[in-house]
Amino acid sequence: MTEPPEVVRNHKDSLFRLLFREKKELLELYNALNNTAYTDEKNLEICTLENAIYMNMKNDVSFLLDSQLSLYEHQGSFCPNMPLRDLGYVARQLERYTANQSLYSSRLVKIPTPHFVVFYNGLDKQPEQRILKLSDAYERETAEPELELKVLMLNINYGCNKELLERCKTLQGYSILVHRIRTYAKEQPQEEAVDRAVQECIREGILADILKKQRTEVMAMSLFEYNEEEELRKRDQMTFEDGRKQGEEQGFRRGEEQGFRKGAKQGIRVAADIYKTMGTSFKEAVARIAEAFSFSLPEAEQEVKKYW
Repeated sequence: MTEPPEVVRNHKDSLFRLLFREKKELLELYNALNNTAYTDEKNLEICTLENAIYMNMKNDVSFLLDSQLSLYEHQGSFCPNMPLRDLGYVARQLERYTANQSLYSSRLVKIPTPHFVVFYNGLDKQPEQRILKLSDAYERETAEPELELKVLMLNINYGCNKELLERCKTLQGYSILVHRIRTYAKEQPQEEAVDRAVQECIREGILADILKKQRTEVMAMSLFEYNEEEELRKRDQMTFEDGRKQGEEQGFRRGEEQGFRKGAKQGIRVAADIYKTMGTSFKEAVARIAEAFSFSLPEAEQEVKKYW
C-alpha cells in the first residue's frame, strides 16, 4: 500500500472549510439555515480567524451578513465545550469589529448579532438538533445566568436533518461523501475507500465540480480527517473505560466503608458525569449504571437524574 501524500500529515484545513470557503456556497448554507433567499455575494463578508485551530484542523467559517455575525463550525467528534470555545472566538471577533470605536463613549456601540452553529457528523449517536449552553459548564447552577451563549448543534450524518440538507446541496453532498467513505472503509483500505467514494460522487453529480477540480486535495483531507476520527474514537473509548472503572471502584470502595448502597451512589455520580460528557444517551447510561451497580432500572434512573 502506498503512503498517503505528504499533505495528509501537514494539512490544516478541513474538508468542510474547503467546501464553504467561497461566498456562493456560504450563501447557500446561510439561506438553508435561515429560510432566506440572499443572492448578492457582495453583501457577505468573510471574517474567519485564521489562527483558530482545533485538533490540528481549521474547521470554522465566520462571516457577516445582514447585521449578523455567524460562526459555522464542523465537528467530527462531540465536544460539550463548544460554547466556551465560541465565547473566546466571538470576543476576539468583536474586539476587531469595534477596534476603531470608543467603548467609553456615552453613545451605544452597536455590534452584529452573533449566531453559532456546529455541524456534527461524528460516530457517537446524537440527536438531529441540540442546544449547547455555556451555563451547562457553570460549577454553581443558576436559574438566570448573567452570561449565556447558546450553540445550535446540527447532526448532518447521512439520514439526519433531511430537509436542511435538501435545501443545501453542498452540505448534502458532504454528508453523502463522508457516509460512503466510512462505509467502504469497513471493507477495504482507507485510500481505496476514499478514491471509490470520490469517483462515485463525481459520476452521480455529487459535489462533482469541486471533486474534479481539487480531487487530490479532497482525497488528502478526507484521509487526514478519517485517520483523526479513528484516533479520537480510540482515545475516547479508552478514556471512557478508564472513567467507568474509576467510578465503579470509587463506588465500591466507599461502599465497603459506608455501606454498599451509599457508596454505590457516589460511584454513580462519577459514572453519570462521564457518560454525559461522552454524549451517551440518558437511557443507555441508566441501563449501564444499573448493571454495573446492581440497581434496578427505576432506582438507577432516579439516581442518574440527579446528575444529568
